[in-house]
Formats: sequence, C-alpha cells, structure tokens
Amino acid sequence: MPSPAVIVLDFETTGMSPAYGDRPIEVGAVRIEHDRIVDRFQELMNPGFTISWFIESLTGISNDLVAEAPPCEEVMTRFADWIGETPLVAHNAGFDRKFLDAELALVGRERTNPMACTVLAARRLYPESPNHKLATLVSHLGIFTDGTFHRALADAEMTSHLWIAMTDLLCSRYNLSEIPFALMQEMTRIGRRKVDRFLRGYTELHAGNPMETAWSR
Repeated sequence: MPSPAVIVLDFETTGMSPAYGDRPIEVGAVRIEHDRIVDRFQELMNPGFTISWFIESLTGISNDLVAEAPPCEEVMTRFADWIGETPLVAHNAGFDRKFLDAELALVGRERTNPMACTVLAARRLYPESPNHKLATLVSHLGIFTDGTFHRALADAEMTSHLWIAMTDLLCSRYNLSEIPFALMQEMTRIGRRKVDRFLRGYTELHAGNPMETAWSR
C-alpha cells in the first residue's frame, strides 16, 4: 500500500491565469487507489468566449468543440462532486490550483483538498532528468504514452503513472510500506540536497508503523 488514494488532475485552458480572465476548456482526472487507476473524469467545457488560434493548435481543442460543450459552471459543479475531499495531485500544481479554485468560487464551492505537485517532487527525486517537463519525465522513466500531450485526460493519466513511480521509488529506497500524502507534500518544501537526509530521518523515526504517525493522519 505505497500511498493513499489520490486524484490526479489536469486542466487545458484559454491562457495562463484566471486573473487575466482565462478559463478552463477541458478537465481530465484519474483516481488512484493501491497503485491502480480505478476511475476517470473528462469533460470539455465552454468558456463563453473564443479560443485563440495558439490554444487551438496546442491542444487540438477547437472553438467548434467547445461551442457544443456545457458551460464551465456546469462541468465544475460535477467535478467538485466527483473529487470530494480526496487529496489532489497535478504536474505544475500551482497552475491547476489557480484555475480549480477560481472556478469553484464561481459555483459557490471551496477546495479543502490538500494538493501536491509532481514537478516539485520530481526535481528532488530525479535530479538527473534533463528537465522536469511532463513529456521529458515520461521519456526518462519509460512511462507508456501514445504521444498525446496537452489533452487533459492524457496528461492526467501520465502524471498518475509518474506519481506511482515516485511513491514506489520512495518505498523501495527507504524501506517504507506506504507514503503518506503529507510526506510527499513536505518533501517538496525541502531543498533537493536535504531530501535524502530528511527521508532517512523519517524512516528511522517511523519505519514499521507509518499508519500511526502524524504524517498519515
């Protein structure tokens, strides 16, 4: 049981920030339990305005596609119900967090889910990778891909396999039976050169009974 249940999510959006009026055009997410994907969520959504040529070319999501999709508010209400209070994971989580929180606020909801970032975790666990973009890490670790990037569900699924690879690596390297979500979060706040010492200290303190530690509560 390497890690608790998590939901890995990804947004495709009209731009870089809701602060500039940008909105999601697609959300994709997978639920992981016991190192397996057990459920998926994917929907296009209509932002209420025209998508730029750049975003169309990057994602393959056209104005015709979103014109037939339900509005953001409708999709995000369903998505909020689907994620519940399960911990969330995203690649470059700061980006997805901004859109998630902004859209939830528009439908009168608020995120209480803790969130972890696979970019920050990968920088600490795979310093030898040429960079820590999703496509590079997928190639570096030999994660299966059909070559589709910048579509929400495809990116969420690849990120989920990256998350599983990282929790498995930590279990193996530090002889742990599970990786509490809070431990992954804390690891990303520590400088890369201090991570090994931090994790060895955690192992010495909690090895053999992680379920009773503060990290996993």
